[in-house]
Amino acid sequence: MALPYLLIRDLHIACVTLSITLFVLRGGCGLGGVDWRRRWPVLRWLPHLNDSLLLAAGLTLMVASGQYPGPAQPWLAAKLLLLLVYVGAGRQALRPGQPRGRAAAWCLLALDTVGSMVALAVTRWGS
Repeated sequence: MALPYLLIRDLHIACVTLSITLFVLRGGCGLGGVDWRRRWPVLRWLPHLNDSLLLAAGLTLMVASGQYPGPAQPWLAAKLLLLLVYVGAGRQALRPGQPRGRAAAWCLLALDTVGSMVALAVTRWGS
């Protein structure tokens, strides 16, 4: 593999790690009753910046490797579908003013979904 590909892959992995960490931090604060939106404004915009970089790195890897979602790469198609579930569940989990039990359930679904995405990426199951 060429050096730029490996650098982009490492950037992608670092962004995944930061994305999960920021989600756990925001979700944990929300469940703990901490108003993170006011206390730490950086937590309002940093996840969006990081996730944009994560998506750009992922798309770059997809094009560079010639692996596209579909029958030849079902793991990638599943990963992209799970991304939509993760975004939706994460949005619900972090929505202010909802009961703690409901927020916790959405957090667990989001974390389970992102865990499945990581497992698919590591194993490339179905290829």
